[in-house]
Amino acid sequence: MKTLELFQLLEQHQDKSLVFEYAPGHLVGANYHITEVKHLSIDSVDCGSQTDTWKETIIQLWESPKEIGKTEYMSVYKALAILKKVGKMKPYVLDAEIKIEYSNARFHTAQLFINDFEIKAKQLIFKLGVEQTDCKAKEACGISEAVLQPVGLNVEPCCSPDGNCC
Repeated sequence: MKTLELFQLLEQHQDKSLVFEYAPGHLVGANYHITEVKHLSIDSVDCGSQTDTWKETIIQLWESPKEIGKTEYMSVYKALAILKKVGKMKPYVLDAEIKIEYSNARFHTAQLFINDFEIKAKQLIFKLGVEQTDCKAKEACGISEAVLQPVGLNVEPCCSPDGNCC
């Protein structure tokens, strides 16, 4: 989801509570705060020596230990006010990919994509997910899609010492 799409959804649903599902059936606690907004410029080189650049907006969520047991989620209206204030200080790149950074005692820190959303009763629920890492230079590295194996199996990385890239 792009930053502009996020803002459009928030504008349309200001009367709802803002809920994040970080894994299927697992919600960020109602005691969350928006603790940081990052405007990133990525300038990368992949293992095939190709360069790329892009922008990302990362919204960091943190669950306050002082508010454990809280049952009312932050309103979309309040979240939008926070994000607008940030935008006045550091303007957004509206076509930047949006990610949500989050962790808790049972879930490692991750930058999660917004894969989908749903409106359920008085809630706007963003469904978050991870994206697998990938070799962007498969052709240069001699990797075909057909030989890729599921995560967890011993797979030779595209940038092995005897590989033809890096």
